[in-house]
Amino acid sequence: MKVNSNRTLDLFEQLGEKPTNLLPCGGTVHYYGPITSGCAADNYFESLLRDVAWNHDEAIIFGKRIITKRKVAWYADKPESYTYSNTTKIALPWIPVLLELKALVESASGETYNSCLLNLYHDGSEGMAWHSDAEKDLKRNGAIGSLSFGAERKFSFKHKQSKQTVSKVLEHGALLVMKGTTQSYWLHRLPPTKTVTTPRINLTFRTIV
Repeated sequence: MKVNSNRTLDLFEQLGEKPTNLLPCGGTVHYYGPITSGCAADNYFESLLRDVAWNHDEAIIFGKRIITKRKVAWYADKPESYTYSNTTKIALPWIPVLLELKALVESASGETYNSCLLNLYHDGSEGMAWHSDAEKDLKRNGAIGSLSFGAERKFSFKHKQSKQTVSKVLEHGALLVMKGTTQSYWLHRLPPTKTVTTPRINLTFRTIV
């Protein structure tokens, strides 16, 4: 179902002042909260489940090929390659729901993006270990717009030197933007949890150079 993006943008404009930085130093992370209505978020979630070309993720760790329970998809302006965890993916062409969400995230964040990596976590047992998004394919210090649908999950940051941590629960339909030197000084992860039994979809809009 197509959602009226102008209506969701109007909702965002009513949120008031720009968000403050969640990080105490060494980077910038803005949490905007939900940028769509609850009904629109529900419709986007169902559309993404149905229309995205999901596949199990792969990684090569210590020379061993690992296939995750988590599913992923990679879309971009061009059939760009993107390498992480020692595996390379070739981008698929945008589908309508992703173009609509890309426009929504760009308007809310004031940034532009040319690609999107999507993750489907079936329940709380699936997560992401500590890492930073600093692959050579990505624009250095560029913004990464993280849009979440489905189950609410805690998202954590850890400073690479001081080990200080910062966490935020990401809501259904919410946007979080990482930019500046965040990837240089901070790691982030999605910790597993036994309390979540429903799926979550996360879209990370990025700029490939």
